[in-house]
Amino acid sequence: MKKLRPSGGYRDTASFQTATLIYDATVWFCEKFLDSRSRTVDQMVQAARSGRQNIAEGSRASATSSQTELRLLNVARASLEELLLDYEDFLRHRRLAAWAPDDPAASAVRAVPRTFRKDRADPSDQTDQSDLTDLSDAERAALYSRWLDHADPAIRANALICLIHQANFLLDRQIAALEKAFVEGGGYSEQLATARLAHRRKKDPSDPPDQSDPIPTCPQCGALMALRTAKSGKNAGSQFWGCTKYPDCKGTAKV
Repeated sequence: MKKLRPSGGYRDTASFQTATLIYDATVWFCEKFLDSRSRTVDQMVQAARSGRQNIAEGSRASATSSQTELRLLNVARASLEELLLDYEDFLRHRRLAAWAPDDPAASAVRAVPRTFRKDRADPSDQTDQSDLTDLSDAERAALYSRWLDHADPAIRANALICLIHQANFLLDRQIAALEKAFVEGGGYSEQLATARLAHRRKKDPSDPPDQSDPIPTCPQCGALMALRTAKSGKNAGSQFWGCTKYPDCKGTAKV
């Protein structure tokens, strides 16, 4: 039977791959520039690891829980924010210069994906969509080696700050897309209940509705309705029936 909701696939996402690069580079940074007995080392490595691992765990949890997936992605986002502060503290405490957003070095780090696509693109192939997500972890790290393997800790720290900002941007977009999908399509339990009734009626259209599972039809278009939860407004947190053809049909009914 086909899964109701897809899950996994996180290894091919830009957010996970960027978080992996940040995790590996943080381990290398701490080994070279910080005292291994320092508590800061453990905190930085764990924050970097949490950013990566929670993306993976959230992706696997998406099969049965949108809310768990969102919570874990937010944990990943918070962990990377903590790591960002650690690198900023490293530069400030040692009176090392932090790159401004428009610094040429910062722009060069941010431009790596764009430069890679330009260099790899085949002018004769209009469908070429070459991307960093097609690379192995080692190949991806090699593209940033001029900064992440540099002998100057300030260059490494600043480059990692740029990468963390990129990862956070990707996670913010991912979280926003998941929130939108949850509002429009409901969570797993809501989709499962709708699919169950649709399957039962498909097998036997004359089968009367099961009163133990009374899912109504839309008062506007007649389609099946899905149980949803209001996310904002005066009824935030309360459930209601919403048309499964939303946003084409905005029919609702009280539970």
